[in-house]
Amino acid sequence: MTMRLRSFGRTNLVLLLFAATTLGRVERASAQEAPAADPADVASVDAILGAVYDVISGPAGAPRDWDRMRSLFVAEARLIPSFVNAEDEIGYRFMSVSEWIEGAESYFAENAFYEVEIHRVDERYGHIAHAFSTYESRREAEGEPFTRGINSFQLLFDGSRWWIVNIYWQGETDSEPIPERYLP
Repeated sequence: MTMRLRSFGRTNLVLLLFAATTLGRVERASAQEAPAADPADVASVDAILGAVYDVISGPAGAPRDWDRMRSLFVAEARLIPSFVNAEDEIGYRFMSVSEWIEGAESYFAENAFYEVEIHRVDERYGHIAHAFSTYESRREAEGEPFTRGINSFQLLFDGSRWWIVNIYWQGETDSEPIPERYLP
């Protein structure tokens, strides 16, 4: 036994003990942490992505349905913009759904904002899905886009509904145009 433990290695033993103590512990998406979702909003990947774009879109000053927004996400979900700052450094910011809403409210109070999906590439395996959702943002519902980019959605199906785990995105720039494979 001692000889086997030495060859197994301390690091592997620690990882094995960690796995053994956490085995069976499952984090579950729960309606207790989020308002109840409209079943139609969470029935499919198409539906939940459509619900996000619908909630955030509207005229300036129009109230958004933030309970609907919260109902789409697991409690620990993060919204993560990536960006290039003034010093040309690439960065990111982690926000909870509530932090994102807090920042968006003041912008939406003063500005019309309509975001629509123009193309999507989905990958699915078992109960997880990933969607690269190319978007255009507009100031009028049918207006010309003022920006576009890609939202990377990570999703979980819990056996009865879809949940958004994270949205990670990058806006298009002159130096990083959206590749053709992510356009209609």
